[in-house]
Amino acid sequence: MDLPVLNTSEAAESGGGCDSHSCGSTGDQLGHLPEHIREKVHNHPCYSEQAHHYFARMHVAVAPACNIQCHYCNRKYDCSNESRPGVVSEVLTPEQAVKKVMAVAANIPQMTVLGIAGPGDPLANPERTFETFRELTEKAPDIKLCVSTNGLALPESIDELCKHNIDHVTITINCVDPDVGGKIYPWIFWKNKRIMGREGAAILIEQQQKGLEMLAERGILVKVNSVMIPGVNDAHLAEVSRVVKAKGAFLHNVMPLIAEPEHGTFYGLMGQPGPTHEELQKLQDACSGDMNMMRHCRQCRADAVGMLGEDRGQEFTLDKIEDMEIDYPAAMVKRAEVHARIEAELKIKDQANAAKAELAKAGWVAIQGMKQDAPKLRPVLMAVATKGGGVINEHFGHASEFLIYEASGHDVRFIGHRKTLPYCDGGDTCGDGESALDVTIRELSGCEVVLCSKVGYEPWGPLEAAGITPNGEHAMEAIEDAVLAVYEEMRVAGKLEAKPLMQQKAA
Repeated sequence: MDLPVLNTSEAAESGGGCDSHSCGSTGDQLGHLPEHIREKVHNHPCYSEQAHHYFARMHVAVAPACNIQCHYCNRKYDCSNESRPGVVSEVLTPEQAVKKVMAVAANIPQMTVLGIAGPGDPLANPERTFETFRELTEKAPDIKLCVSTNGLALPESIDELCKHNIDHVTITINCVDPDVGGKIYPWIFWKNKRIMGREGAAILIEQQQKGLEMLAERGILVKVNSVMIPGVNDAHLAEVSRVVKAKGAFLHNVMPLIAEPEHGTFYGLMGQPGPTHEELQKLQDACSGDMNMMRHCRQCRADAVGMLGEDRGQEFTLDKIEDMEIDYPAAMVKRAEVHARIEAELKIKDQANAAKAELAKAGWVAIQGMKQDAPKLRPVLMAVATKGGGVINEHFGHASEFLIYEASGHDVRFIGHRKTLPYCDGGDTCGDGESALDVTIRELSGCEVVLCSKVGYEPWGPLEAAGITPNGEHAMEAIEDAVLAVYEEMRVAGKLEAKPLMQQKAA
């Protein structure tokens, strides 16, 4: 089915153009960027939404110390049951980290990126961090190197960062106002002294802004992470987005606060709530007018390995890699072949997107008959079960997360992801299926359709009762094409007309 997109002038007139949707569909997430930036990030799964379907990443935990305290952070060690920043199973020496990276790269050839993100702050552990980077620059030159930092020690680290194969840096910036920062950071450690509250936050903000500007001047790409904390900085983050873009950041990642009491963080113990899915999406949309938004972040552990959304770290523990013989020159040949195959696939997809764009310029519409109907049609959220590759290839009962897409009369756009519990244990029966299904249905709140490769009879009724239509008719199809096809089916069936204003308020 030929599904070109609605032309941009019509989209803008009906309220859904580039400004409100962060430049259209997910396939063109980076289309507005200069060519030299697209070249750097096209295969970076943490920077490109499209790339995360095809390429893997890993983090090595070589940086245990931190120079600030955040109310949302609790660094944990030897913990395999939590998936969030700051958590690791084992802290590595630089030598151990390098061996692990080469083992992973040889066995997961689609791995393109190595990041140091903790469990403390990499730049508060400069010797361990830069020794790891120096070794990898020499021994594994085909791997992109990244660092994630709170930014306090960033300005004095710029020269050292530039000596290595590092052209991507992430800075966590939760505020640009010290009054807000005083509510997030109880203290910083600065020039051998602990500085508390607002005064410490002011120093941190100044260092972050200075470091961001210095990185941009050196041509290093900067992504900014911000944790959305309801009632603390949520109303402030649109201003953060505007400021960091003006200072040179190219991507903004607004993440939800993780604050379950069992994690032992200050916010968790004090009962600070995290945002709902709807609140997070609303804030991301509000920020997207000023900054290209990252929506596929998984808030990974500091020792994560594999594709985003999966963790293969247990395959590469120290005891398992100790006896591995790694012929990395041979591995580089294999890796290059795998990357070339992926690049060819992505090129075909890019050409298809370009063809749709050309049709859009000619005034065609995504869904036949929608040219007149588009302003009247409401958007629909759909959940997708996938193992990766940009296709629908996961059984409903086996999914541990769902990707969320919004279809409208203007485009299909990626919204984010929602983690859940696998409904089925993979055997002949489903273990504790009722409670796991309840969790999934709660997490899919707001979605009207769930697309998967297959769905069993048992969850069908509860899903429909919750207003979610199960759909297994598009297995192995490209996600965006399938979402658009289902949206067209809903339009033809008369299910997409916008509700009258009074009816919306009543709902």
